[in-house]
Amino acid sequence: MSVVLIVEDDQGIQDVLRFLAEANGMRVVAANTCDCAIREAESHRPDLVIVDLGLPDRDGIQLIRNIRAWSRLPIIVLTARTLESQRRAAFEAGADDYVTKPFSAPELLARMKALLHRSASSGLSDGV
Repeated sequence: MSVVLIVEDDQGIQDVLRFLAEANGMRVVAANTCDCAIREAESHRPDLVIVDLGLPDRDGIQLIRNIRAWSRLPIIVLTARTLESQRRAAFEAGADDYVTKPFSAPELLARMKALLHRSASSGLSDGV
């Protein structure tokens, strides 16, 4: 069973993402701040992270960089930020995919599954 860390401060969106993941056989760990997400990522070693960039304690870009310091696990940015410079900054920090809100749940699920499949077959979710 894949473990997905959802980093989202909007409880409604977090609930939708949790339902989407759990309905598709994934276990969910959730966080609503960068500090909480770092603790959860280190303790649960998820197979995939979905991160919003607009978090209350700091920018999600910093979280991506922090995770990249110790892991190659797949990271999907899910955010309302649409500027090219923001997308570029996320990719430069280490994001694997970038989805803007509002989002299509079936498309997001397909992206999640694709990244989980690739990381499982290449050993990327091993915490390296």
